[in-house]
Formats: sequence, C-alpha cells, structure tokens
Amino acid sequence: MAALLSPQMFEACKQAAGIAGNIFAFGLFVSPIPTFRRIIRNQSTEQFSGIPYIYTLLNCLICAWYGCPLISYDNLLVTTVNSVGAVFQLSYIIIFITNTEKRNKFRMSGLLLAVFVVFAAIVIGSLLVTDLEVRHLIIGFLSCATLISMFASPLSVMNVVIQTRSVEFMPFYLSLSTFLMSTSFLLYGIFNFDPFIYVPNGIGTILGIVQLGLYFYYHNESKQETREPLIQSVA
Repeated sequence: MAALLSPQMFEACKQAAGIAGNIFAFGLFVSPIPTFRRIIRNQSTEQFSGIPYIYTLLNCLICAWYGCPLISYDNLLVTTVNSVGAVFQLSYIIIFITNTEKRNKFRMSGLLLAVFVVFAAIVIGSLLVTDLEVRHLIIGFLSCATLISMFASPLSVMNVVIQTRSVEFMPFYLSLSTFLMSTSFLLYGIFNFDPFIYVPNGIGTILGIVQLGLYFYYHNESKQETREPLIQSVA
C-alpha cells in the first residue's frame, strides 16, 4: 500500500483514519448516558453492573499509555481517544458509586482504587525498563490483550440475541459505532505498521460485522426498546 501512495498521502490517510476513529469512539463513550440518566433519576443502580466500566477504565488507561511517545512512536491519536474514554468511564463510575447501595459503594470504590494502583504499577514498571523496544513490546502486548478481551465481551450478548431472537440488548447505533471505530483504527494501525493496533481492531471489525449481521437478521422480531446500553473498549 505504501508503494502506491506518496509519503504525504500515506501520512494524510493515517491521520484521517485516526481522527475518524476518535470521532466514532465518541459514540461509544456517550452510549451509556441513557443508563446513567435513569440511575440519577431513580437514585438507584437497580440491577445494573458497574464492573464493565471499571474494566473499560483500566483498558483506556493502558491504551492511552501505549500511545504516549515514551512507549510508541507517532500514536498520539491513540492516547487522545483513550484519555477521553477514561474521563467518561471515571465519570460513570463516580455516578454509579454515588447512587448505589452501601455494600456496592465499598466494593466499587475498592475496585476503582485497584485500577489506579495497577495502572501506576504498569507505568512505573515500564519506565524502569531502559530498553525502549522491550518497553514498547511489553506495553504493546498488554494493551493488545486487553483490547481483544474487550472486543470479545459482546460474544455473550450475541449469544443472548440468538437465543431470544431479539436485539433488545444490542443497540444498532452502538454496534455501528463499534464497527466504524474498529475499522478506522484497523486502517490507522496498518498505515502506522503497528500490529498492536491493527490486530485487535481487526478482530473488533470482524465482530462488529457479525453484530450488525445479527441485528439486521433479528431486528424485525424485536418487540422492546433497549434499556441498558452496553459499552465497548476503544483502540
């Protein structure tokens, strides 16, 4: 692909793909807002779980660290999108802790503290590695593993869709945003020759296609509107 494009055009395509990924990721970040409006209105977390937001926060922090110049070269668009994602997830977690019952307050607060401790250990540990290539590989494999696990998380939802023949808990726009974001960062990773970006996002693109296929196959049989938006990781 590089041989078919001039260096300037190649760089422009890479930046365009990264910016598009940032834009589409915003759709994922705002998707839980209806859920948290309901939580604030009812002053209760009901049966909603805060664990996905905890895990997504850690994922965003690790991926944001991977995009930093101290870890990898020319991946600032990965840092920007995941930094914004981390702010959104932290906001959701704070709202969840504020409105949940006392037992869950302590549990979620402990998990939030654990996220920051783990992330601090990752940052400090990686900075102690003086070989830049080894540091890049360690954080790259870590970010890639967390991304793949996050992209695989909708598999349980897809199973529910097949069993119930309903797309109630798999919103169309969320699935579309996941597909578009993953595809954008797949291209960004390819243009940047970074397998730690294009491999997990390639998997995310495939799963996004499967989700959209299931939606179009089953949406006519769905009778109810979605009540609980599900969140995904980014880049």
